[in-house]
Amino acid sequence: MLGPKQEAQGALFYEFLIDDHVPQDHLLRSIDRFVDLSSIRRHLSEFYSHTGRPSIDPELLIRMLLVGYCFGIRSERRLCEEVHLNLAYRWFCRLDLSDPVPNHSTFSKNRHGRFRDSDLLRHLFEVTVARCISDGLVSGQHFAADASLIEADANKQNSTPKEKWDRSAIDPADAPRAVKEYLEVLDDAAFGAATAVEPKFTSHSDPSSQWTAARKGPAFFAYSTNYLIDTDHSVIVDVEATRSIRQAEVRSVRTMLGRAEDRFDLHPERLIADAAYGSGPMLDWIVKQNIKPHIPVLDQAGRKDGTWSRADFDWDAENNQYICPEGEALKQFRRNYSDPNRGPSGKGVAKYQALKHTCQVCPSKMKCCPKADARQVARDIAKTKQYAISMRLRKKVEMLFAHLKRILGLGRLRLRGPCGANDEFLLAATAQNLRKLAKIFPAPQQTSEA
Repeated sequence: MLGPKQEAQGALFYEFLIDDHVPQDHLLRSIDRFVDLSSIRRHLSEFYSHTGRPSIDPELLIRMLLVGYCFGIRSERRLCEEVHLNLAYRWFCRLDLSDPVPNHSTFSKNRHGRFRDSDLLRHLFEVTVARCISDGLVSGQHFAADASLIEADANKQNSTPKEKWDRSAIDPADAPRAVKEYLEVLDDAAFGAATAVEPKFTSHSDPSSQWTAARKGPAFFAYSTNYLIDTDHSVIVDVEATRSIRQAEVRSVRTMLGRAEDRFDLHPERLIADAAYGSGPMLDWIVKQNIKPHIPVLDQAGRKDGTWSRADFDWDAENNQYICPEGEALKQFRRNYSDPNRGPSGKGVAKYQALKHTCQVCPSKMKCCPKADARQVARDIAKTKQYAISMRLRKKVEMLFAHLKRILGLGRLRLRGPCGANDEFLLAATAQNLRKLAKIFPAPQQTSEA
């Protein structure tokens, strides 16, 4: 029998609770248990005027941003539409059915104003990390570090080659916000001061972004997001935005390790990273911090720091040896072998070394091998079973980057400038830690009474 036609009839009164329409196993129910925004109003109080019209609750804006980054909704206009329509989003944002959703322009005003001036997003991230530590997800023993390229909101058509780029012609008074930030970070080790080499192209809209072809494909403008994670449960302990060049990325690890110790009293027993972090100066710094470098050694024959390189040693073909600048002989073997492969290395590798007691008293030792001890520490660690385990643990950082781009949708930035990149990276890392907490400690399921 064909039923009657369904027609919507508006009622005068409704009995409706949003909580009843949000599934018990919804991800936001689990995340909501770990979102602590109790300190936000106190943190922002000095950035609001004591007179005038009351502002929109900053907690509401932060909750909406967390929804957007947890579910890959990074367009603020679309985020407002989704919160308006989705009951679960309204429940998480503490909005009733009749409560209006803030305008999308409000986010821009607060992001580029109060939130940035007060460093609120950094504060929010660290509160989440503190919660992970208190719940036992961070031991602080084994850290891993890596960087990943994130495409900037810039293109080659709106750029200038390095031969024609003249930063002195920029008028800071008339420059856009991203260009002003570029001028402010020219002496920052993570951006302008990372290297003296000028990029091949400089973007007009976002000059701090780096023109790079690191992906072995078409070049593009990008920033690097740098993660420092605890390998126990892949919790992101710190995050830093830098230019997409190795010098800036390596330097950021020092910043993140120092900040983790200052804020959370975390000092790892080992640091796991790839060969990009295995330079002599970096290994030397890590060893001096009493951290074991589980890092492949980056071997560079040529040096630019004033120390001797391979070219400074003279080759004596007749005696099969090198002569160092101090006149000492570096020999491959100290005894004769009929087969070179039967030498001390046993692998057919030609190693030329001076006598140990000669090197120890050499007045030019610091010019010859200033970081040799740190490199040797890393090489000795590479022979252990723990090192093999660390190389597997390092993949956890790469998995977080894959999750960042595929699940959270952060393959391209929407905000420009170093501050914009830093804001997006902080929010994304906060969302990943909250999702991690929700996965490990899901909300308890409520059984309905019969």
